[in-house]
Amino acid sequence: MFSTGVARWMAGRNLHYGWMVAATTFLTMLATAGAMGSAGVMIQPLHEEFGWDIADISSAMAVRLVLFGLLGPFAAAFMNHFGIRQVVSTALALIMGGIVASFFMTEVWQLLLLWGVVVGFGTGMTALVLGATVAARWFAKRRGLVVGLMTASSATGQLVFLPLLAALTDAYGWRAALTLAVAVIAAAMVLVLLLMRDHPADLGLPAYGETAVVRPPKQDHNLRATLLAPLVTLKSVSGNAVFWVLFGTFFVCGLSTNGLIQTHWISICGDFGMAAVTAAGTLAVIGIFDFFGTVFAGWLSDRYDNRLLLFWFYGLRGLSLLYLSFSGFSVVELSVFAVFYGLDWVATVPPTVKLAAENFGREKAGLVFGWVFAGHQLGAATAAFGAGYLKSDYDTYMPALQIAGLMCLLAALSVLFLKRPDPAPLATQAG
Repeated sequence: MFSTGVARWMAGRNLHYGWMVAATTFLTMLATAGAMGSAGVMIQPLHEEFGWDIADISSAMAVRLVLFGLLGPFAAAFMNHFGIRQVVSTALALIMGGIVASFFMTEVWQLLLLWGVVVGFGTGMTALVLGATVAARWFAKRRGLVVGLMTASSATGQLVFLPLLAALTDAYGWRAALTLAVAVIAAAMVLVLLLMRDHPADLGLPAYGETAVVRPPKQDHNLRATLLAPLVTLKSVSGNAVFWVLFGTFFVCGLSTNGLIQTHWISICGDFGMAAVTAAGTLAVIGIFDFFGTVFAGWLSDRYDNRLLLFWFYGLRGLSLLYLSFSGFSVVELSVFAVFYGLDWVATVPPTVKLAAENFGREKAGLVFGWVFAGHQLGAATAAFGAGYLKSDYDTYMPALQIAGLMCLLAALSVLFLKRPDPAPLATQAG
């Protein structure tokens, strides 16, 4: 395979192939995140072209976010059963098919089917669980940093693509903007087919930071057992208070980011007379600061108490949202918000992944985080629908911003109830 030659070339330069797999995953998540973020530029054009109510459009986007999250634990199981490369390439094909088919839709139910179900299913298979799985398999050291990079690619991709997509939508229509998204996803698929490998042992390599080549445990090829594995894991951790704190705080994380700001930001700014391209530019600034903030959060999570990190991350995010709701959306006020909120956009992910691994072990970490991530997307779906509903009822998004801010403050307080993980498991969870 092409990857074998690349691995030999890298080994000759004392480079571990895990970094190539991480880079491929980074670009794949960046591309699919761009597709997820493109939903933000579609709401107003679809409303104007078809006369669909914003609440109805938001409902379809909410279904996409629910599936995006609920498929997380099953994505981890599918990757164990079929392999990362096969699952990711199939998911990318689904996303492209759903987007292209949406060019021809004329009814709201078609939006619900294509963007809610098909795109939701495909993006759910390439969500943060993919990054967590790659980091766990390929890296024994620097795992927190790698998770931070993966998270940054997912979140930043959703934001940085928006200015270009908004400009294309403004000039040529939303279909032209989505054509670019399809092209980027197609390029990502080529990289996955050429460079992605499931385990270091497939190339005769140890994980980064280890010296021995470890063969992956033999997988049960019973598909029924694979489908039941996430449910069995959920049952085994459902009595653990740590799981529910992580689930609940990640619900708030999704509610205060993807579902609210990413989905409704252009409409929120539009209420203050801001053009879509300008609003998308502000999101891009948030995305740039998010990249550095999330990578730094990954670095911190390898070194400091992850509970305290989550306390500060959620608390500062809540204060920034409350600040925004009482601001006048001036250039200065939006700039202050973009910097502080951007640094904290998804900085909560690396500490949450680390806490899941520390409390539930390496073998369960992927599936447990999959369920925690499901909470994230349920929160995102709640905000995607709820903010649209509040906008339709009160003709303003400010109550949605204030509710999200208060929920973040509650999440910050709840993580203080977590106990420090025992040091013994930490010794076995390198990185």
